[in-house]
Amino acid sequence: MGDILVENSYQEGQTLLVDKPLNWTSFDVVSKIRYTLKNHLQVKKIKVGHAGTLDPLATGLLIICTGKKTKTINEFLTQEKEYIGEIKIGATTPSHDLETEIDKEYSVPYIDASVLKIISKKFTGEIEQIPPLFSAKKIKGKRAYEYARENQQIELKPVVVNITALNLELTETNILKFSCTCSKGTYIRALARDIGAALNSGAHLIKLRRIRSGNFSIEQAKSVVEWVDIIKTS
Repeated sequence: MGDILVENSYQEGQTLLVDKPLNWTSFDVVSKIRYTLKNHLQVKKIKVGHAGTLDPLATGLLIICTGKKTKTINEFLTQEKEYIGEIKIGATTPSHDLETEIDKEYSVPYIDASVLKIISKKFTGEIEQIPPLFSAKKIKGKRAYEYARENQQIELKPVVVNITALNLELTETNILKFSCTCSKGTYIRALARDIGAALNSGAHLIKLRRIRSGNFSIEQAKSVVEWVDIIKTS
């Protein structure tokens, strides 16, 4: 998406590949792009949406659609995703990542190549996964994270997801580096939680980056700042 785009093309529909920065929500990116487009095009309204949420503590490929292209968002949502990141073994958090503080610590088991092979096989293919309580999953009209922040206990039902590839590498005694290719609806935070349990320990996600969504890769993406400049000069 490096070509200069003519102004009306945004309203007709464009797909912008953004490298989402750390600590931004996916909605923050949408809001920034929409605000920039409205000001540059001098319009009161323009449709802008994203195809697949990334948590604030995750970075990487976020597909943004504008104008009539927002009608194709569901097509992007169903596509396979690829992630890289790191999991810390020996401690859990309520959110299964660094959004919340450690709530319990565990001993760190001995991990070698044979253990990692068993774990990778266990979580490859169709698996059942319980979504994190700190997630946007809707329960009786409310997001699961709303219940979590109110300290309300709710039961989330397991969903079937498909992990087509999972590679694990021990980089420190308690840090697992991973790459994962998976279907729509897969929670990598939940995968980190479940890997910890499979090791008879605890674990949480400490780093996550989306590097591919369908046929789009992170190498094609531009930063929010770059997209703002492109829009202003188109």
